[in-house]
Amino acid sequence: MKYAAIYRYIPEQERVQAVRPAHRAYLGRLREQGQLAAAGPFADGTGALIIYEAPSREDAEQLIRDDPFHQQGIFVSWTLYAWNQVF
Repeated sequence: MKYAAIYRYIPEQERVQAVRPAHRAYLGRLREQGQLAAAGPFADGTGALIIYEAPSREDAEQLIRDDPFHQQGIFVSWTLYAWNQVF
């Protein structure tokens, strides 16, 4: 099942940039393991959309908790939706 997460970031872009390499390395590992369908920041830098592949909502939430952006306080908030891909 796919889960789409919409994130909002802290406003301090310097902190976001400092943690971004670890965040992207983590997402790269998820992609290699088949747990990431798509990811990318919003053009205005205020947040991102990440689409996970996970067997349950709880598993998707664990992927969020394991993300360096979450662990380092970059994610201010997020909303997680079960998502049905059509195209």
